[in-house]
Amino acid sequence: GRQDPHNHLRFFNKVTFTFRHLEVPNTTIKLLLFPFSLEGEARIWLDKESPRSILTWKDLVSKFINQFFPPSKTTYLRNEITNFLQKPNETFNEAWERFKDLLRQCPHHGFSELHQLDIFYNALNPNDQDALDSATRGNFLDKNPRECLSIIESKSKVRYSRSRTTDVTANTNAPLSSSSPSNSFDLQQIAASLEDKLDIRMNRFEKSLNDMKNSFVTPTAPLKAVEE
Repeated sequence: GRQDPHNHLRFFNKVTFTFRHLEVPNTTIKLLLFPFSLEGEARIWLDKESPRSILTWKDLVSKFINQFFPPSKTTYLRNEITNFLQKPNETFNEAWERFKDLLRQCPHHGFSELHQLDIFYNALNPNDQDALDSATRGNFLDKNPRECLSIIESKSKVRYSRSRTTDVTANTNAPLSSSSPSNSFDLQQIAASLEDKLDIRMNRFEKSLNDMKNSFVTPTAPLKAVEE
C-alpha cells in the first residue's frame, strides 16, 4: 500500500534535522534532498510538477500532502476519531494507544485537546470512566486538558507495566526491550546516503555560483538572486 505522507515527512525531517552546510538554511537542504527520499509513484509525481510551482519547502510539503492525503481521507479519519469506541475486551492502554494512532494518522484533524479528551472519555466502558473520575475525585472532564492527559498517561502506564510483567514471566526468554538495532542502523545508512547526495548537490551549487561570479567582469552592483 501507499505510505502515509505524514510518516514519510516525519522520518525525512528526523534524518535531515542534523544536516548543516555553511550558510544554507535547513529548509533549503530539505528542498534539495527531498526528491532522493521518494520512489515509485511519488517520484513520478514530483518529476511532473512544474519547478516554478514549488519555490519553498512549505510549497513542497503542502503539495505532497494534498497529492497523497486527499480531503476525502481527512474526512474519513475525522469520522473515525469522532466515532471512536473502546472495543469489548480492549484494555484501557490498548484503547488509548489506538486512539493516539488515529490522531497521528491525521495530524491536521482540527480537534482541540479538550474535544479529543471528551471523545476518548465518552468512548470508554463505564469501569474505565469511573477509574478516571476517581483519579480526579470528581468529573474527569472538569479538569484542564494537561491534567487529564497526565492522568490518562499514568493510568495507561500502570496497566501496561502490569501486562508487560505477565508477558515477561510467561516467557523468560522474551527480550526486555522492543528497540530494534536494525532500525537505527537503517536510519544511519539513509542519513549517510543523503549526506553524500547533499555534498554532491552543494558542490555543484557552489561551482555554479563561482562560475556566475567569474562571469561578471565589473561587479559594481550587489548580486541579486537568480531565478531559474
